[in-house]
Amino acid sequence: MKVLFISSWYPNKLEPTNGNFVQRHAEAVALQHHVEVLHAIGDPNQKEKFLFDEKVINGLKTLIVYYRNTKNSLTNFRRRMKAYKLGFKTMQKPDIVHANVLHTNLFFPVYLKKKHKIPFVITEHWTAYQENASDAHGYVWRFFAKYIGNHSSTMMPVSKNLKRGLEVLGIKVPIRVISNVVNTNIFKINEQKKKRDVFSFVHISNLVERKNPDKIIAVAHRLHQQHQNFKLLIGGDGDLQPIQDLIKKLKAESYIETFGKLKLHEVAEKMQESHAFILFSENETQGCVIVEANACGIPVISSAVGGTPEFVSPESGILVERDNLDQLYEAMKAMLWHEKTFASPQDLHQGIEEKYSPENIATQYSNVYESVLRS
Repeated sequence: MKVLFISSWYPNKLEPTNGNFVQRHAEAVALQHHVEVLHAIGDPNQKEKFLFDEKVINGLKTLIVYYRNTKNSLTNFRRRMKAYKLGFKTMQKPDIVHANVLHTNLFFPVYLKKKHKIPFVITEHWTAYQENASDAHGYVWRFFAKYIGNHSSTMMPVSKNLKRGLEVLGIKVPIRVISNVVNTNIFKINEQKKKRDVFSFVHISNLVERKNPDKIIAVAHRLHQQHQNFKLLIGGDGDLQPIQDLIKKLKAESYIETFGKLKLHEVAEKMQESHAFILFSENETQGCVIVEANACGIPVISSAVGGTPEFVSPESGILVERDNLDQLYEAMKAMLWHEKTFASPQDLHQGIEEKYSPENIATQYSNVYESVLRS
C-alpha cells in the first residue's frame, strides 16, 4: 500500500528529536509498504513564507514544509494548512493516511478525507489525552480533538491507559492499542559492550521537570551515603546545566556522571554498559525507554504512572509510586544488592522482540490498514 505519514510532532531542524517515535513507526511500516512523510512547522526566523526541505531519511521520502511563523495563531494555522496543501501536491496519492498526535495539524487529514476520499487512521501518543487529563487544553480544543478523532477510521493509542482517555474524550470509532516500536536490531544484548566495573544505573530523557532528574539525583545521593559501590549516569537532549549544578552542590561528581544528546545507537550503548535503567516521571503514555532498556537485557525501575504498569512486570523491573522517593531508594538498593531476581538478559530481549519489534508493529498496522480499506 501507499501510506502517507502526517504528524503533529516529527523530527525537524527546529526540534531534532521531537516525535522521533513517530519516525520509528514510519520506518517500521516501510518494511511492508511504500511510505512517505509530510510535515509542516512554523519557523519565526525564516524570511520566506514557505520553505521546502525534501530528503530521503532512512529510505523514506520526507518532506518538511517550513512556514514563516507569526504572533497571530490564526495566521499560523492558515499557513500550516497551506504548507500541507503545497507539500501534498508533490507526494504520490496515498491509499491511506497514517496521522499522529491529535493536534491542529490533523485538520489536514480530515481535509484529505473530505476532498480526496482518502481514509486516515490516527496513532496517539500524547499524555494530554490520558484519562486523568480530561480537562487538558480546555473545552474548545477537546471539542475539536473529538471532531478529528471521530473522522478517522481507527484510533491506535500506544497504551491501554491512553485508550481509556480517548474513550473519556468521546471517541466512538474503533480503538486498537498498538505500542511504540523498539528497534531490536539496535536495542539488543551486546556481548562486545563491556559492563561498567561498578553497578551502574542510567537515566536518559529530555530532562524536563516532569521526568524528575533532580529527584533521581537526590535519591542517588542519599543511597551513596550508605552504599558507595555504584554510579548513576544521567543525561539526554535537554538542559544539562541544572542537574550539573545540583551534582556539584551535592559534591556528587565522583559517582554521578552526566552526558548530552545521544544518537539512537548511542542510547543503546549507554544501556548496554549499564546494569539497570531508571524512569521516575510524573506521567508517561508508555515510556519507550523502559522497553528499550529491557531489549538491551537490563531491568528497569519506573514510576507507576500512565501506561508504564502495562510494560513493567516483576520479571522485567520494579514499579514505584509517583513521587515516592523512599520507594525509589528501596528499589535502587534492591537492584544494587541483587535482592530481587529478574528474567535473564536473553529472556528480557526475547520478550521485547516478540511484542515490539519493527516487524511485529508493522504487521499490526498492516492489519488495520487492510481492515479500513476493505470497509
